Parts: sequence; structure tokens; C-alpha cells
Amino acid sequence: MHDDDEEDDKYRAPALSKGLDILELLASGAEGKSQADISKTLGRTTSEIFRMLVVLRKRGYVQVDDGDDRYSLTTKLFELAHRHPPIRRLTAIAGEAMQKMADRVNQSMHLAILHSGRVLVIAQVDCPDNNITSVRLGAHIPLFDTASGRVLAAWMTADQRAALLAAADPADEARRRSFVEDLQTVAALGYCESPSLTIEGVLNISAPVRDLSGRVVAAVTIPFIRRLSGTSILPATECRAALIEMADAISRQLGAGAHG
Repeated sequence: MHDDDEEDDKYRAPALSKGLDILELLASGAEGKSQADISKTLGRTTSEIFRMLVVLRKRGYVQVDDGDDRYSLTTKLFELAHRHPPIRRLTAIAGEAMQKMADRVNQSMHLAILHSGRVLVIAQVDCPDNNITSVRLGAHIPLFDTASGRVLAAWMTADQRAALLAAADPADEARRRSFVEDLQTVAALGYCESPSLTIEGVLNISAPVRDLSGRVVAAVTIPFIRRLSGTSILPATECRAALIEMADAISRQLGAGAHG
């Protein structure tokens, strides 16, 4: 046995591994899973899985859906993530500014970061209008489908970008190539503006938020819609300018200089 294998065996924690396997499995799909499904997928006995589920349920990480005995995640992991100081500070600073701007331009918007090769929405605000387009808070979105992902990747080093692409969900070559080709334009412009790849008629406008070191740590995005009722107060170009200005203001509050 190699020294590395011996070291790994020395620090094994089987119960912890099983619990984490369950959490990761439940996080990978929108629908809950039965105890039998979890056991089969993870290659574990039902008794092993049952013991883990009892503990996870008692600690508030999973819940049993009414009527079908399927297990699903609660919001506890999301709540724990938001207790982490960097994310808490980011959302605290950005939230008020985003809501004020949403009210002013009558467009919804969301704030996203990268997590495990996907785009994770950590803040979302709605505008006052009856007709809105918004992204669910806590949503994990495939990297290649988003303007946010392009903004978050545009200023990465080659090594960072390669690691991100390796961690991202599988996608056809055309989507991956389009994503990579867009990054140079995004970095040159300082923002991303592109038709939504998931909802027809929506124009995604996204700008970077930077930290003290100047690193892009988040992207704030407007899924811009033009309402036929006439309640779209500002055109897309003016919303984009306001979004970039707000993202710069948030960045300065995080300690960065202004970035256009």
C-alpha cells in the first residue's frame, strides 16, 4: 500500500462520508428520493441509509415529503452558507442597493456566485410590477446557460478557467465553445449582455462585483423584459448603465476600486 493510501485510511470517517453522499445526492435533483432510491444509487444497504437519514432529519438537513415518503433537502445548508462571513457581508451590502434599483428601473435582478462548477443565486429581488421575470433564490444554474457565469469567468486566469470548465456540468461542444469565445468580449466590455438561453424574449444584462483584491466574486444580473403594457420605465441601455454603476458601488463597499 502506498503512503498516500495509508494516510487516507488513517483518517477515514465512513459515517461522515455516507452522510455527505446522501446530502450531495439529494442536492443533485429537484425531486425528493425514497430510501430505496438513495440506497440503490449509493450502493449502500437500506439499514445504513436509514440510520443516516434519521440523524440528518433530526438535525434538520432533510425532510420527508408528505404522502410519498420521499426525502429532500431542507434550506438548512443554504442558511449555513449564508452565515459564512464573506457571503453574509456580500448579500448585506448588495441587497439594499439591488432593491432600490429594482424599484427605480422596474426590473427584477439577482446576485450570483460560483459553486461547484455552477452558478448559485445568493440574493434575488423583485420589482413592483405585476409582470416579472426572476430566478429562484438558491437556484443552481448550469454554467454555460448564464450571463452571470460569463461574467464570473471572464477575468479568471487560464488555470482557474480550466478548473471551472472541468467542474461544470457536461455540455455539448458548441455550448462550451460559445461560452469560452464570449469571455474575451465580456472582459473587454466590462459586462455581459446577451439573449437568454432559457427564456425567449429575455435579455440578460450582467455586471461584475469585485472584492478588496479586485477579484470578481459575484455577478449581479437583470433578466430584462420589455413589457407591452408600457411599464418598462427605462430601455435596456439605461438599465445596463445603472447596473454597472450599482455593481461598482457595491465593489467599492467591499474594498475594491471602481471598475467599468
